[in-house]
Amino acid sequence: MYVDHAATTPVRPEVVAAMLPYFAEEWGNPSSLYGPARRAAQALTKARNTLADIFGCTREEIVFTGSGSEGANLAIKGVAMAAARSGKRHLITSKVEHHAVRDTCRWLVENLGFELTELDVDAHGVVDLAALERSITDQTALVSVMYANNEVGTIQPVKEVVRIAHAAGVPVHTDAVQAAAHLPLDVEDLGVDLLSIAAHKFYGPKGVGALYVRRGTRLIPQTQGGGQERGRRSGTENVAGIVGLAEALALVQADLTGQARIEALSGRLVRELPSVVPDCRVTGHPTQRIAGHASFAFKDVEIAPVLLGLDKQNIWASSGSACTSRSSEPSHVLVGMGLSRVWLFGALRLTFGIDNSPADIDVLLSAIPQLVATARPKKVLVA
Repeated sequence: MYVDHAATTPVRPEVVAAMLPYFAEEWGNPSSLYGPARRAAQALTKARNTLADIFGCTREEIVFTGSGSEGANLAIKGVAMAAARSGKRHLITSKVEHHAVRDTCRWLVENLGFELTELDVDAHGVVDLAALERSITDQTALVSVMYANNEVGTIQPVKEVVRIAHAAGVPVHTDAVQAAAHLPLDVEDLGVDLLSIAAHKFYGPKGVGALYVRRGTRLIPQTQGGGQERGRRSGTENVAGIVGLAEALALVQADLTGQARIEALSGRLVRELPSVVPDCRVTGHPTQRIAGHASFAFKDVEIAPVLLGLDKQNIWASSGSACTSRSSEPSHVLVGMGLSRVWLFGALRLTFGIDNSPADIDVLLSAIPQLVATARPKKVLVA
């Protein structure tokens, strides 16, 4: 049973089929001029048009990248470095961002002298909008707040973030990597200036992503070379991966109304697991959370034995972000949400996808209570 779709997703058969020709028959370099190259370039154009239709933007505003992390780096560093030319060296993000955003902002502080404000969140992981309004100055170069959280599933009020930032003339980037499989990506509706995604989060291949950059946004490229992607991201494009990304995104975005099925799975687990496991709390927002996302914290529990016990039963879950799954440090997301130490090391994330079924929930509700009880320290009775 695979219940870690927030970490990565299996590639859909339709996506594999769309990609296969570009590994063999259609092998051309899209920057060249002859027949095979022109066909590769046409595939890129078709993929770019697909994303532009989904985002509600022009195809010239799409930049293909190698990952969600690269997209976030290009957005944040690119805008920040451009703004620094006019003296703006202040960045704003939240305390619950993915490391691709958090560490990029901190890198700019440590290496290029930027200032950084990390906004508080409430107990559900929702960013403090009043704090955002107070934090913006005439030196603020960029606000970066994620669309949906990868560890606890909370959906952020991105439109309100944009309203506040734009009122002060500050552009907004949103990390939509976790949201892309579940939420609309219309950039005009959201109002964002930059939006990054990664294909492997919505049943596409690993190693490919995309970044939307609103026309007129000042951005300094981070990779120099052959001038691909209108000079914003040099390097020969991953044609097969880009074709797969576009196919996968089109399929998942066409079926957003079908999210109710996986939402029912996670919803049942969120409702029932705390009733069968003592000292279990749901993490993340109770209603404003992405479909299929169920996250918990168990008091006085080290989660590793629980995960290993699930693995022995061929149930594959996680404690949170796959990027930090081997770290002994507590989740910065849970710390930011104010969880005390007795809860921090007992985080469990179960995220469902198109292949999960109601029977999986029955198995989880049977397996998890026993594993948590075994992992929890036994109380010693004193005579």
